Amino acid sequence: MVLIGSTLLAACSSDKKGEPSASVSSPSNSATPGESASPSPSADKPKEKVTLDFWAHWGSTTRRPIIEKIVSDFNASQDRIFVKYSFQPFGEGWTKELAAIAAGNPPDVIIQDIFTVGQRAEKKQAVNLSEFLSKDPSVKDRFFEQLWDTVLYNNEPYALPFNTDTRFLYYNKKAFAEVGLDPNSPPTTWAELETFAKKLDKKNGKRYDRIGYHANNAGGWDLWVQNSDGKLLIDREGPHYNSDAKVEALKWVKGWDDRLGKKEMDAFKATFGSKQNDPFVIGKLAMTVQTGTFFAQIKDFMNPDDIGFAPVPEMKPGSGNWTFGGGFTLEIPYGAKHPEESWEFMKYMTDIAAQKYWGQYLFDNIANKEAANDPDLSANPVYKFATENMKWTLISPVPNNAPDYKNIANPFIEKALLGQEDPKSALDKAQAGVENLMKTTK
Repeated sequence: MVLIGSTLLAACSSDKKGEPSASVSSPSNSATPGESASPSPSADKPKEKVTLDFWAHWGSTTRRPIIEKIVSDFNASQDRIFVKYSFQPFGEGWTKELAAIAAGNPPDVIIQDIFTVGQRAEKKQAVNLSEFLSKDPSVKDRFFEQLWDTVLYNNEPYALPFNTDTRFLYYNKKAFAEVGLDPNSPPTTWAELETFAKKLDKKNGKRYDRIGYHANNAGGWDLWVQNSDGKLLIDREGPHYNSDAKVEALKWVKGWDDRLGKKEMDAFKATFGSKQNDPFVIGKLAMTVQTGTFFAQIKDFMNPDDIGFAPVPEMKPGSGNWTFGGGFTLEIPYGAKHPEESWEFMKYMTDIAAQKYWGQYLFDNIANKEAANDPDLSANPVYKFATENMKWTLISPVPNNAPDYKNIANPFIEKALLGQEDPKSALDKAQAGVENLMKTTK
């Protein structure tokens, strides 16, 4: 698929339908047939309005206004609950949450990491939502299947998915045309990716003015080894480091440095930054792998008509365009004072209107399937493609007995990429190291 000339803001209409407006239902005091409608105690004395403290790390000038608008719309949609948004710097809020749980005064709702729900569930840091789901069983059907799987611990839910992401290939169509490549035919396999990249390399003496692609610097070794066989490095079943396909993949990733020169690539990478200084944005890199939100930079600093996008090329025909994603969840911290009201707010945040509003203005992949496929969002080709790419997106929680698995495995992989260890030996050691971690960690 290639990008049709359209700006990212095409999906950002001011149509009121795109704004959250769902209401939260209130308990009914109506009498059943045959009973008198005498006032109940709750009718004599209405419930006091409950204030919820909602923590999240969205404080930028881009994201904070959107989350505050959703919260404001929830507050206006009913008169029982008032939600106060509390910005917490990324990571710091999660540390503060643990202290607040221990002190018996946690926030009422928090945005948390999608990979580690089970760890918090096991440690009794998050509320089990089974009781609420038993009353609202259809809520679980809102979400992409792999996202719902991340919030389960012992097959019971401890969070609701909020947003996610997926990675895919971006390429510069002008650079393609410049070297005689068809701008409407991106690479589909690893072999094609290599062939295209070599044509797109532009060297001035010993210095590269442009490189076509670099597997580790413009995607990451972990992307490609997981793409090779469609298995994450680790999931609930355990580690999956040393399959034959992953060994070949790590050799292939190292091959990019062998061809282009590791010192040259390290020096090339060191000159770049983010946003307007991103190497793809300034034309120094012809192809890259990024999430859908990367297109915001393209819109701001490039001509969107010059950019195409496609699935991550597959290792070989038929092996699959596998990629991976992450994301965030909504949780009720253990000990929160108003879990029922927190649940009502979480339902609102994951329902169609709020999810559509978040996706429409921020271009994050959202967790609600129906909202993600809304015609207003699908009118934007990048957003539509990112949603379709979810079928190739691998997401799984980190096992509770392997929270630090990267610290065990990654040093072996780094040695292989530096040429200090054979890729097969490195991946065998990574596999054995993580297996041993899981056996010894309780």
